[in-house]
Amino acid sequence: MSYVIANIPPIACYVRKEYLRDFQDGHGEFTPAYWVTVKAIPHRALYIEAFLPEYGALYDKLPISAFVWKPQIPSPDLTLGDLQLWDAISPQLAVVEKAVLKNMRCKFRTPAGVWSEGHYLFTVDMVHSDPNEIDAYWSRVPAEHKSYNFMRLDNGQFAAQPNNRVLWLDEALVYKETKMPDFKVSTKEFSAEEGRWKLGDSDAWGYEPTPKVDNPKTT
Repeated sequence: MSYVIANIPPIACYVRKEYLRDFQDGHGEFTPAYWVTVKAIPHRALYIEAFLPEYGALYDKLPISAFVWKPQIPSPDLTLGDLQLWDAISPQLAVVEKAVLKNMRCKFRTPAGVWSEGHYLFTVDMVHSDPNEIDAYWSRVPAEHKSYNFMRLDNGQFAAQPNNRVLWLDEALVYKETKMPDFKVSTKEFSAEEGRWKLGDSDAWGYEPTPKVDNPKTT
């Protein structure tokens, strides 16, 4: 199922305290935290809710740039626009841990063309599944659909990047000499149910169609 808000793995990390102080102070200070939920509001960055054990409190609506996994200022210190390429495009999301990619090394390219490496964590995918709600967003449009692969970066930050900005570095699966992807954006919708047969008035258990008779005889 899809939700506006969903549980995510309880990743241990730190919050940059200026985010907890509305940027009035706290710069250069860090508070231990665990991720709790993620929220999708269209045209805004994904919002993460964190549990803060020092305070026994929850703090909501934090962007991914608020978090580091070691209590120090990252180098380089990537901006929110570097760490998450796109805002949420739908108020519905689904969270999945891609088993094939679990803990796999990866790298992503910032808008400026700089590569940053890290490890895969999980993925947030934009979806629309409520048939009683008008889909006024972009998640079902093939060329506009977005997913967000969360990763722990070597520089101490976290990132949420779409498939087309990430390359995977698994030693066992990836070729020694890799090609740079030259793919085109997918613009087509595919269906497995086009022009094969019509079975609405058939009670055949094995979906065997009735043989076509070109010139039926009359008596």
